[in-house]
Amino acid sequence: MPKINTYQDISQIDREAKKDYIDRHSAFVHSADTAKKGEKFVVKVKVGEEYPHPDDFDHFIKYVQLWNGETFIAETHFTPGALGNQPGHVEVDFHIVPMKSLKLVAMAYCTKHGLWQSDEKLVEVVE
Repeated sequence: MPKINTYQDISQIDREAKKDYIDRHSAFVHSADTAKKGEKFVVKVKVGEEYPHPDDFDHFIKYVQLWNGETFIAETHFTPGALGNQPGHVEVDFHIVPMKSLKLVAMAYCTKHGLWQSDEKLVEVVE
């Protein structure tokens, strides 16, 4: 199993010194706090909030995954050059149909710096 990187892995002092490194690799889940049961719901996953990630042949975001707790929901893959060989933010909109409340977590894989996990995003599903 590969090491999974999160914000909690780095001390507060190191976090400030490495903020751009951490931010550009971390996945962030963006969605509404509530969803209607059985209706299509959009979940955006963005890699890096403030700092863009490289898009080079040997250093790029290879894939982004969406999980509900321990249940794998969706995945999308990228090839080098998907962002025009320019630093940028990988963004993916996943359209899911929830039937019960969600504990969403995103994973992003950098070809040079490994696997990065988002914070958990709770979504209440209502009738």
